[in-house]
Amino acid sequence: MESKINYKKEGENLQEQQFITKRATVQQLEKILFEPIKVLDHGFIRVIDYMGDDAAIVQAARVSYGKGTKMLSQDKGLINYLMRHYHTTPFEMCEIKLHIKLPIFIARQWIRHRTANVNEYSARYSILDKEFYLPDPQNIEIQSQSNKQGREGVLDPNKAQRVLDILREDSLRCYDNYMDLLNLDEKTGEVKDPNKDGIARELARMNLTLNYYTQWYWKIDLNNLLHFLRLRADAHAQYEIREYSNIMLDIVSKWVPLTYEAFTNYRKDSVNLSKTGVDILKKMLKGKQLSQEDSGMSKREWSEFCDIFLNQK
Repeated sequence: MESKINYKKEGENLQEQQFITKRATVQQLEKILFEPIKVLDHGFIRVIDYMGDDAAIVQAARVSYGKGTKMLSQDKGLINYLMRHYHTTPFEMCEIKLHIKLPIFIARQWIRHRTANVNEYSARYSILDKEFYLPDPQNIEIQSQSNKQGREGVLDPNKAQRVLDILREDSLRCYDNYMDLLNLDEKTGEVKDPNKDGIARELARMNLTLNYYTQWYWKIDLNNLLHFLRLRADAHAQYEIREYSNIMLDIVSKWVPLTYEAFTNYRKDSVNLSKTGVDILKKMLKGKQLSQEDSGMSKREWSEFCDIFLNQK
């Protein structure tokens, strides 16, 4: 059973609608409104609605009326100041609503960020599509020995293919059993055997694997979105959720370009130092040679410090 909704066509139809509004709009974001942006093999992100822009952040920060200052440089300077000093409330004045299609195992990781309004596709009410995620061979890696929740090192191509075969076969078999439990014909969606009762959808769904796709509407304010992206667009985040985060970063760059630039500079690509780290850096700048034993840092923290400032482990 394939999805009956063509989101690309639906987006084109919605984009043709014209509305007169007095609220702030962002042309770069309007261009992609409702358009599904592909992620992974079957996933996507669509911008459904948004509120506010860079000017709304400036307005809230100054508690003034209109669009804030007339000079872009002053607005940019204020946003940089807010971001640099963690004055987060003005960023909460902007909100965005996204329609996201993603594998269930990523959705369960994603939902740990409890700062959004979420409404997920109901498999108690509807039948899940026969769509499941299979990673590209180069993304099938072995378990990291230093990070219990990470992976490292590409698997041998033959072994990677065996993994893909297992994932595909398990996913297909589970979906066949899912439809059998529902007593539905996969192609037509009609009852397969009139003499047989299908079990409840809320029970049948538990047979499906975690790589099957779900969907939700996800509404979040800009401050919490940036916190999400700082963690999930990081190189240490899981590849699959990082792919979604990178798309959302691009959406943010179109929506609030001044905020995006400040976020990249002061949060995403910045470095946080402990008091100990600051003290060590000051000593090193004065020419003092220090070892991990001298630093008072753990081996892991020292390794991270050296990787950033000395380009070595």
